Amino acid sequence: NITVDEALPTVSVPTSASSSPAAPAEPLEPTVLAAGAFISHEHGTSGTARIVALADGSRVLRLERLDTDNGPDLKVWLTDAPVIDGPAGWLVFDDGDYVDLGSLKGNRGNQNYPIPAGVDLSDLTSVTIWCDRFSVSFGAAALVEA
Repeated sequence: NITVDEALPTVSVPTSASSSPAAPAEPLEPTVLAAGAFISHEHGTSGTARIVALADGSRVLRLERLDTDNGPDLKVWLTDAPVIDGPAGWLVFDDGDYVDLGSLKGNRGNQNYPIPAGVDLSDLTSVTIWCDRFSVSFGAAALVEA
């Protein structure tokens, strides 16, 4: 088991447009764009997924209180697949479009995955913990706009 506890990235911006570079910066709150709760697929999985916009315009996928089994070659994908409960939902995530955000950092805890700037989120409505070795979802969350 690997536990990760990353804080949500923060971005500071000058307090006004006319501020000098030496002026104190004030942190802006991140904005949640979409969120959903994980359901279990091949392995018991719980926690929440949130797509968060940061003050600098960048976006991250934030997994909070994730709890799933450790496994081989686990990836975090944003996908256009529906989240289906039960065995019928285990294999659907590589059928359509998906964006691989990288290897799962840990099977427990809070973690952040940067979303590349050019990614259009309009059709990416779910996130899966995907096992590349066995082509199966450990668990997934439907993302609902906030």
